[in-house]
Amino acid sequence: QVQVVESGGGLVQAGGSLRLSCAASGSILRIDAMGWYRQAPGKRRELVAGVTGGGVTNYADAVKGRFTISRDNAKNTMYLQMNSLKPEDTAVYYCKVTYIPYTGISQLYDSWGQGTQVTVSS
Repeated sequence: QVQVVESGGGLVQAGGSLRLSCAASGSILRIDAMGWYRQAPGKRRELVAGVTGGGVTNYADAVKGRFTISRDNAKNTMYLQMNSLKPEDTAVYYCKVTYIPYTGISQLYDSWGQGTQVTVSS
């Protein structure tokens, strides 16, 4: 069993900042990639930012220069620092963790968190 929990969402005015956290726990041998996704009402879930096991990052064009993804491998935790927030950033933000479990089988699995709401007022 693997649990993924996001935190740090909330209501902020345009131009403000928030820091999201994602903590993974349970039967994890090693975490590979981690990523933040978001889903606004009536829209598809989209990738916001990702970080590989080797620390390579990628960002959606809409957030480049404003958001920064990072991870703490010792804590199985990932962060998303969001600056200069805009109303169009309003969405539920989800964390996805790609990991190898303690099964003795080297196979990757994905686990998602329940999401955290980010609301940016104009």
